[in-house]
Order: sequence, then C-alpha cells, then structure tokens
Amino acid sequence: MTEVILYTDGACSGNPGPGGWGFVLRHPQSGKEIERSGGNPNTTNNQMELTAVIEGLKALRRPTTIEIISDSKYVLQGLADWLPGWKKNGWQRKEKGKNIPIKNVELWKELDSLTQKHEIMLTHVKGHAGHADNERCDKLATTAIAKYRK
Repeated sequence: MTEVILYTDGACSGNPGPGGWGFVLRHPQSGKEIERSGGNPNTTNNQMELTAVIEGLKALRRPTTIEIISDSKYVLQGLADWLPGWKKNGWQRKEKGKNIPIKNVELWKELDSLTQKHEIMLTHVKGHAGHADNERCDKLATTAIAKYRK
C-alpha cells in the first residue's frame, strides 16, 4: 500500500536555459501535503525533471513506500530500466558500440542513492493533459523559472 505519493515536474525555457522544478508530496491517509519548487538560471529540462524527484525524496523523513508520479519518461524509464545497467557499466551507456558517460550522471547518482532508502512505485501521466496534480507541479516549475528571465 502506498504511504506517500510524490508528484513531480520540471520545466525549461529554452533547452538549455532557465529552468524550474516543482513537487507535491502527499500523505493520503492524513491529507498532509508539502509543496516545493526551485530553479536554475542555466539548465536543461531533463536536469529539472531529475531535480524535482530528488528534492521530493529529500523531503521524506524516513524510509517509506512511495509512488512517484511524473510526466517524464526520461526519469521513469531511467529508474525502471536503465539505472541497473548504468551502474553495472560504471555509469556509462553504449552508443554505436562504444561506452560513453551518461548525461546528468551526478543527478542520477544522487537519485539512485535516495531511492535505495524507499520502496518505489513509478507511474507515468501524460503532461499537460488535465491531471490536476501534474498541472500543479508544472505551475510550480514554470513559476520558478520567472525569477531567472531577464
């Protein structure tokens, strides 16, 4: 049974460019929620998607069963499918028969470390499709970008 639900989203204005992330962490039994957001003046969309999940997991105070709900196939597929191979191959991936370092390796390492503490379930939602919590996270992320626009 899910103990907490973590909704996340990242956004970027230009790629790279100013970016933002946001999350809503909900404890369904008590109804308690935590919302947070932040950003970076020069980043990528994928970095902000990863950061949203990282920051959401950092908000947890103890190991728990958590459902991560995101519109980022990059983050979800990375966690579900790619991460074990990357770790096994020294944080590298194959491209045209050659090993190359994965992108955003420091963020992936941090995310890997954080997920080891919890029982994780992953759920994909389509972005900008009217899912209320995904839309809220998108609003948090895009609002965070505003302070970096000139």
